[in-house]
Amino acid sequence: MSAEGGAAGYRIQFAEGGPEFACMPGDTMLRAALRSGVSLPYECASGGCGACRVQLKSGEVEDLWPQAPGLPTRSRDRGYRLACQVRPHSDCTIAVRLPAATEPSVRPRRQRAKLRSRETLTADMAQFSFVAAEAAEFLPGQFALLSLPGVVGDRAYSMCNLANEDGEWRFTIKQMVNGAGGKVLFDNMKVGDEIVLDGPYGLSYLRASSPRNIVCIAGGSGLSPVLSILAGAARSGHADRKMTLFFGGRRPADLCADHLIARDELLDARLTRHYAISDLENSEGWSGERGFIHEVARRNIEAGGDPAGNDYYFCGPPPMTDAVQRMLLELKVPVNQIFYDRFV
Repeated sequence: MSAEGGAAGYRIQFAEGGPEFACMPGDTMLRAALRSGVSLPYECASGGCGACRVQLKSGEVEDLWPQAPGLPTRSRDRGYRLACQVRPHSDCTIAVRLPAATEPSVRPRRQRAKLRSRETLTADMAQFSFVAAEAAEFLPGQFALLSLPGVVGDRAYSMCNLANEDGEWRFTIKQMVNGAGGKVLFDNMKVGDEIVLDGPYGLSYLRASSPRNIVCIAGGSGLSPVLSILAGAARSGHADRKMTLFFGGRRPADLCADHLIARDELLDARLTRHYAISDLENSEGWSGERGFIHEVARRNIEAGGDPAGNDYYFCGPPPMTDAVQRMLLELKVPVNQIFYDRFV
């Protein structure tokens, strides 16, 4: 393969030997690897977590986000780069420890999709449905990267539905203050407008074959992937498996889960729910649980008597996911029963 890439792309090799893959011009190193069936380590795929760090031994790359928080300056000075934030401009050799899994379960692909509908859920959350020409293939709990009109860089959003032949990718999204992606989605996009959708990505997907009970913990738009996980679990053949959801918001008006769960009769009948609010000064009329959702979850999990008897899936703001992870480790839950993707 030539230094210009050409039709075959640039060749990416591993210094330690092993599989190599082609990266087409314009693609990032991480996405090219996953499209080729090579499981580079990663989590957020958007520069925040640092899990996809590789050491560039040779070759030229374009760094899309030199200030990405996932890579300290000291590591950058030692030749490390984030595979999700570099585009090769020549053949490259990298050093990285590959995970035990050798191939992604569903290889990501880039395709165009049109906005079919938008449903308001709360003052700052809505559900968006996009439709592509081909079947929507992903595992419950995974996310996609959306390239939005006028927004620099892709945005990662988790699907809340299940894989389907209709090509529908549905997302529950929270509008963040000063968020460029949210502004386009909530304020500018109209039904029929087109985006570029790249996915699926994410390792916090439903382990459907596990017989253990499932506990999902979510805050805000972190509800999106756990809805997909719970819907998938309800259909996975383990009729005796218990499923529990802990969902938290600041105020009662932020808690929209029941409205969405009621649409799925199979899930609605099996799911135990715990809702909590954290803003105690605005709790008038609220008779449910109070406190941060990880605190509410801990009280209930400990009362159940067997924390290690469950698989845990969680998603939400970084302070919440950090607190949940610490809580589960304190409860001696094995790390191979804890699933989440880190986002910033």
